[in-house]
Amino acid sequence: MEPRRLGKQGLTVSAMGLGCMGMSDAYGPADEAESVATIHRALELGVNLLDTSDAYGPFTNEELVGKAIRGRRDEVRVATKFGFVRDSDRSWQGIDGRPEHVREACDGSLRRLGVDYIDIYYQHRVDPKVPIEETVGAMAELVRQGKVRYLGLCEAAPATIRRAHAVHPISALQTEYSLWSRDPEDELIPTVRELGIGFVAYSPLGRGFLTGQLRRFEDLPQDDWRRHRPRFQGENFQKNLELVDRVKEIAATKRVTPAQLALAWLLAQGEGLVPIPGTKRRKNLEENVAALGITLTREDLQRIDEAAPKGAASGERYEDMSAVNR
Repeated sequence: MEPRRLGKQGLTVSAMGLGCMGMSDAYGPADEAESVATIHRALELGVNLLDTSDAYGPFTNEELVGKAIRGRRDEVRVATKFGFVRDSDRSWQGIDGRPEHVREACDGSLRRLGVDYIDIYYQHRVDPKVPIEETVGAMAELVRQGKVRYLGLCEAAPATIRRAHAVHPISALQTEYSLWSRDPEDELIPTVRELGIGFVAYSPLGRGFLTGQLRRFEDLPQDDWRRHRPRFQGENFQKNLELVDRVKEIAATKRVTPAQLALAWLLAQGEGLVPIPGTKRRKNLEENVAALGITLTREDLQRIDEAAPKGAASGERYEDMSAVNR
């Protein structure tokens, strides 16, 4: 597994990570045994970056990841997040970036994960009520205490990233990036590359849409959160199928799956960029990891760019975009 550097502070991770959210939350029924087996298979394949959050479940995903890595801590780079506040009934209560919450949330994550330190600690979303300097100042304190090794932000705007980075080096920005979410190319990727910050791409398969496996809205489980995302609804769904079909055509000429093509495209976008496709099944994990062996020519990349240009996806990423790009 090729290592990739995130930031300039010494953090290296596998070229592809594993998003663990769907193992406990949002994407239909959970299967803990298969999820733990998927994490173990990831480690066997050399995938060492595991991404979770206290909001996933809530809390139960960190416990699952902790269970899976018990006795194997040295093999893993654990990334988790704070900021989204959820009650035990799974309802969303808002965003909290107060220093006291940062400290409490970190201690809770360490306990649930069963680890002494967190490799990457992200602010899940920027809290508009708290200056970013105060939040990152509290995160930096965790680094000094040895509870956290590297700091990250999620879905932050360029100006916020610069302010945060001035307080303490930011090693990674995690933002949605895929063939149907190419907005980061405008300002975010140039900003992090200028500052020497790594980029972690979440939902690199468009929340599963780019796999080509979803053909009808009704195929989504009743408790699947994608039912509430604009890109999966009504006319948007049908228009986005056309984009996926164009990707499928190119994938067929390369004798790879649409998911593998989408991941290979991301991996070809330059150094310091790591996609973290999420799955709770070993079969899908193995398919995703195989994308690391795909070489795309300049002609391939041009065809993909024409098939899925910036802004090609129909509909917003979230029904409420107010919490992103702050």
